[in-house]
Amino acid sequence: MTSPEPTGAADPTARAVPTGPTDPKADLRFSLQEARDALLWKLEGLSEYDIRRPMTPTGTNLLGLVKHCASVELGYLGDTFGRPSGEPLPWLDEGADLNADMWATAEESRASLVDLYRRAWAHADATIDALPLDTIGRVPWWQSGRDEVTLHHAVVRVTADTHRHAGHADIVRELLDGAAGMSVRDTSLPSADPAWWERYRNRLEEAAKEADAHT
Repeated sequence: MTSPEPTGAADPTARAVPTGPTDPKADLRFSLQEARDALLWKLEGLSEYDIRRPMTPTGTNLLGLVKHCASVELGYLGDTFGRPSGEPLPWLDEGADLNADMWATAEESRASLVDLYRRAWAHADATIDALPLDTIGRVPWWQSGRDEVTLHHAVVRVTADTHRHAGHADIVRELLDGAAGMSVRDTSLPSADPAWWERYRNRLEEAAKEADAHT
């Protein structure tokens, strides 16, 4: 089991954990950016086929996760607060195929979707910077009368969603080529030795069988 080796990876010290006086916006931005970076890192070093392959019965795939997360940011941290990005998102139009935001067509390139995601970051970050956290927005796809949300809530929602999908990407990447790790700055893995991981997995398998035998 190894960690992905990113190409042109960022300096591990480039963005440290916020310190000093409490700054809620800085804390929120830090946590959201960690998830964004982790998600894109999982694409690095893979073929066009592998970043698009459906790796679960419900079709989970790496590039589709990026496409989805870009759409989520532009919606919750753009349109919701009267700040439309102007980005065309045909996969969300009325009449689009169900789940069209969760996979990439052959015509949608890796570069175009990664660039869209980065533009979504910039647009979302500009919204966070421009508005107080208690600003009220309205989510266009929520039920009328129950569609109000604060910017604080929207940022937490997007951050939670992105971290969830970064976790999906962790598992998909490990299934594809065995590469694992939490981030380019800290893999959070106890060992890089494949033999150690084989022994570890075997130990878990034996424990599971033993527990099952006792039921």
